[in-house]
This record gives sequence, structure tokens and C-alpha cells, in this order.
Amino acid sequence: MTGNSADYTVRAVFFSDLAGWEEDDPTLLFAGMRACLDHIRNVKPYRTGSFGLTAHDLEALMEKAGEGPRDAASARAFFETHCTPFLISRSDGKRGFVTAFYEPEVEVSEIRDETWAHPFYYRPDDLVDLDEMSRPTGMDSGYMFGRRTPEGIVPYPDRGEIDRGFLEGRSLEIAWARSKVDVFFAHVQGTARLRYPDGQIRRITYAAKAGHPFSPVGRLLIDRGEIDPARISMQSIRAWLARNPAKVDEVLWHNRSYIFFREADVSDPSLGPVAAAKVPLIAGRSLAVDRQVHTFGFPFFIRSESLTHLDGGRPFGRLMLALDTGSAIIGPARGDIFTGSGFEAGELAGTVRHDADFHILIPNAASVRYGG
Repeated sequence: MTGNSADYTVRAVFFSDLAGWEEDDPTLLFAGMRACLDHIRNVKPYRTGSFGLTAHDLEALMEKAGEGPRDAASARAFFETHCTPFLISRSDGKRGFVTAFYEPEVEVSEIRDETWAHPFYYRPDDLVDLDEMSRPTGMDSGYMFGRRTPEGIVPYPDRGEIDRGFLEGRSLEIAWARSKVDVFFAHVQGTARLRYPDGQIRRITYAAKAGHPFSPVGRLLIDRGEIDPARISMQSIRAWLARNPAKVDEVLWHNRSYIFFREADVSDPSLGPVAAAKVPLIAGRSLAVDRQVHTFGFPFFIRSESLTHLDGGRPFGRLMLALDTGSAIIGPARGDIFTGSGFEAGELAGTVRHDADFHILIPNAASVRYGG
């Protein structure tokens, strides 16, 4: 393994080359590493991405981590002892790029009426997973889900068709929200906490999707000249939708992708939602990556001089664990930072769109395969 591909190269560097490393406190990662180790051992190993790192490579590192150090310096020393950092460089010369996501809190009702009219849905029983063997000839290879019919597998209805009532009458509703826009952004995040009128909190998380490609509505509004590219954010998109209620359906239906949910544990509200790696996300320390390239559980040091609002005005430089993925997260140096749960986390996440350097920390035993 050379560490090179047509799309990127990787190069071993020193920890002293990581700007901001000496100020970072990665102690929170150790709880996540223990959870990943438990999943690898007792459930199943994570799927190996094209980068080539395996769950076995990760397991040895996590065994050494144990209960974890008590302070930032000891935490950094652990990684300095057992890992080699590698800079991931895109072949087109561009830097990596980060956005952010969060767990929204949405007001809902168990009963539909004129106010509570927009559903969150469970996974339908006619939705089937597809792979290279089961995908019908002629269906786009990007479709990972389809609809089972008596005549065979066909594409599942898209966002517009579902919003117009395709799933009504099948008792798939988890809850009803006031706002179609709130439901849409919960779909984008892939998770939500649902707050009921009596104060009860329930959590939902991604179960499946209809299968259509993700098409960002922000790009649509930029292309139409509705929002300046320099101002695009979740907040600016929401503001535009609020000013243009007659165009909400048209814009939201541009993103044909539709997410289905399952209920998840919320017994410990301090824990983040369980995402694709099947362990709780850690606020500020979890990264969504392209799972076709990277293997869940590996540490990444992300550095962005222009991203300052997450750390009180200081440039962003944190060690994170790859614990999630997303339809828009494509490529070896593309990531999505989990900022936490609730309104404030959303305010932080909504404006993250920054160039960043991606360093993956590879356990020393595996690093020799990459020139380390």
C-alpha cells in the first residue's frame, strides 16, 4: 500500500507539524474508543473503506487505550506514542472541507390536526436495501434502497411524492411537527430529539432513506441568485424559506432524498445520538466521513484557521473520531463536525463551511503500509 490513489495522496508527518495540537484536549475521545471497541468485539467489525485501514488495525490501539488518561497532556502523549499522523492531500490541490451537523430539538404531537400536520416516518416495510447483486439492471448504481412491488424492485417515491401523501394510512407516523421546514432539517441532520406538549422527550435517528441522491437546497438558492454564496448557511436558508412560504415545497422537493427514522435511547440526555458507527456521538469530537473511503473509529486531527466560532475565536484544531457518515460527505478530506444537541448547537453548526487540513492518525503497526 503506497498511500496514494487517483484522488489523493497521504504523507507521514510529525505531531509537531500539527498546528494547534499542543493546545488540544482529546480526553473525551477515550470513551468513544471504548464504545467502538465493544462494538467491534461484540457486534461486528466496521466495514473497511477504500483507504485500507481495518477494524483489526483499530482494535489494537483501542485495547491500549484502556480507561484513558486523566489530563490533556497524557491524552496527547498516548496518541504520540501509539500513532503516526498522515496528511491527506487532494490530488486537485484543494484543501479539505468541513461542515457541521447537530441533533435538532423539534416540538411535536402524537396527534395530527391543523397545527401538527407534518410527520416523521418509520421505515416502510416495502423499502428494501439494494446492492450490486439485488439492484435491477438499468437502475442507477447510486440507489442503495428501492421499493418492492409485485412486478419487482422500482425506485421509491421521492420527497415530493411522500409529502403529497404516498405513505398516508399505513400507520408509519412517529410524531407530527408544526413545520415542514423543521422536518426537512431533521432529515438533513439524520437525527432529532422530539419534545411533546407534556415535556416528554423522545429521540429518533436515521433508519433508512428512500434512495434518491441528496441535492442541497442551498446550492439551488445560490444558483438562482437568491442567496449570496458567501452568506449561505442553515440560518440563511431558513430565513429565505420563512420569507417565501409559497416556494417552500418547490425548494424542499428539489432535494428528492427522504429519510426514515427509528426510535433511539434518550435515557442519558448527556449522550449524543447513536449514529452510523453504532456508538453515541461526542459533541465537538465526532466527525462524519465518507464511509466508502474511511473506516469508522479512526482518529482525525482537523485544522482550520478560518473556523473560529467553535472555539471562542481561536482557529479550530481538534482530534476527532470518525463515527458517522452522510450523503453529502464525499471524498477522503471531507468531514462533518457534530456540534451537539439543541438550538445552540444548531446555531454553531449552521455556519460551518470551511477549508481544513485532514490528518488521520494511523496506529504505528499499520502505518508502515502507508510509508510511516
